[in-house]
Amino acid sequence: MSPEDIVSRLLYRDGLMLIIDKPAGLAVHRGPKGGASLEDWFDALRFGLPRLPALAHRLDKETSGCLVLGRHRKALADLNLMFRHGKIGKTYWAVVEGGPKEDEGMIDMPLGRLDDKIGWWMKHDPNGLPSQSTWKVLGRVEGTTGLLTWLALEPLTGRTHQLRVHCMESGFPVLGDNIYGSAPRFGGPGLHLHAREIVVPLYKNKPPIRVTAPVPPHMKEGLKACGWIEEPAAAPAQ
Repeated sequence: MSPEDIVSRLLYRDGLMLIIDKPAGLAVHRGPKGGASLEDWFDALRFGLPRLPALAHRLDKETSGCLVLGRHRKALADLNLMFRHGKIGKTYWAVVEGGPKEDEGMIDMPLGRLDDKIGWWMKHDPNGLPSQSTWKVLGRVEGTTGLLTWLALEPLTGRTHQLRVHCMESGFPVLGDNIYGSAPRFGGPGLHLHAREIVVPLYKNKPPIRVTAPVPPHMKEGLKACGWIEEPAAAPAQ
């Protein structure tokens, strides 16, 4: 990426908040092993303010889509609080292997750490933290390798890897998931999980800010097979 690349991925901008379209395959912040991260390019998103913007929440390295940044300390604190109390609406699109028989439903499944030695990997743990996700089928296709289903997923809680573990434990892992699914560790089709829409009630006397991220290239084939019709490209944020 370049500074121009990250600016081109800007979906929304005002005095308090930025929303960018995070690319798949790039960590949002530098991990203990180092390496490139999205934060490396935040200087290009200052737009005249003295401080760099900061992450208001996280997305997995392989997950693409809507990522919210606070532009100064108070805005960041307010956004953190809204995320913590579930006031921000998040809708993800996923292509999963197999799929539920019903058209919509809810997964209520506590989650805990898989192993203290394996970082952030998670598992279903009856004694873990409460975790709920809703799902709705948007399309299905029976292909040569089996059934694929296009789901809209909404995490009602914010646990690490929540949607990925909930889908796997429910019998329909996310396509391309090389931790919880059947994808190879390297060289697979890419994780088919995308933060499609975010709704932020940032201002008391105004409607919530609703932002949609375009579908990433690696998910288009699977979504089209399930019935998605590609929309025209949106104009970049000003």
